Amino acid sequence: MTTDAQPPQLSHLDDQGRARMVDVVHKKETSRTAVAAGEFLTTAEVIALVRADDMPKADVLATARIAGISAAKRTSELIPLCHQLALSSVKISFGFTESSITVEATARTTGRTGVEMEALTAVAVAGLTLHDMVKAVDPGATMNGVRLLTKDGGKHGHWQRDDAEVSPEAAAAPIFESSRSAAVLVASTGGANGTRPDTTGPTIASWLTDRGFAVRGPLVYADAEIAAGLQDALLGEPSLIVSTGGTGVSPTDATPEATAALLDIDMPGIADAIRTRGTSATPHAVLSRGVSGLIGRTLIVNLPGSPGGVKDGLSVLDPLLDHVLAQIAGGGPHDE
Repeated sequence: MTTDAQPPQLSHLDDQGRARMVDVVHKKETSRTAVAAGEFLTTAEVIALVRADDMPKADVLATARIAGISAAKRTSELIPLCHQLALSSVKISFGFTESSITVEATARTTGRTGVEMEALTAVAVAGLTLHDMVKAVDPGATMNGVRLLTKDGGKHGHWQRDDAEVSPEAAAAPIFESSRSAAVLVASTGGANGTRPDTTGPTIASWLTDRGFAVRGPLVYADAEIAAGLQDALLGEPSLIVSTGGTGVSPTDATPEATAALLDIDMPGIADAIRTRGTSATPHAVLSRGVSGLIGRTLIVNLPGSPGGVKDGLSVLDPLLDHVLAQIAGGGPHDE
């Protein structure tokens, strides 16, 4: 039997098998996004030191983040056949398990070719920088599973990695490796610009990790970009998103509006309980406009941006979280 089907062709080879840069002049300019991830495996001792900002070198995560962003901007210099791209955004976030640091990079541009290589390069170089920063304590650390998670834009539109496509070696520990997955989102213009330290996101991430969650973030976005931050936090469909900041009445506070626009089910009781708990410390707690509810099967809770407000919010969530997540997943006493 004969077939007219042609075998797959490698885009960077010409018809004589020679390496070439692909001519993209006839491609349409579209908005393009790519998300890549990897995992830096190390020791529990290193994880504790990094989280406490107590390594012999400088701020480990800040240094790795800057290195990854710089690498994404120079991808065409590092990968010979890549096109030069005018990147509109590169964001790098970190999460923790007991013995690893997850690295995720999101790259965006508007152009004629995708940003997959920029996202992948950012993850790889951020991981190598982590190794450089911790090698005095753990020279045996490894960077594993650097891979593309999603890409959007161009002729083929949306692509998302199927778990079945990931080898056991490449996915030693995915960003969300269990049903207890969470993302931490911070609304802070100063934090996003690097002019103000994030005093609440790490507290929430640590609290969630201590309760067995695989945590992504903190993802830090300017107040005006919090809607994009929510879309970022929803990647991978975590079971929980906890946001902090942007819940007041200043002109830039927009977290409640951005969250409410996405809610499928409103759960006002959680937000009301957080406000009530806060009033025991300060009457200003009633000014918080945070909301809570479900986006699909993801529970999202807005917390205030102050350390005290976060403490009060987490104390409200502590006795509720296991029960409500079990209900959302279809389990718990109602199904017994």
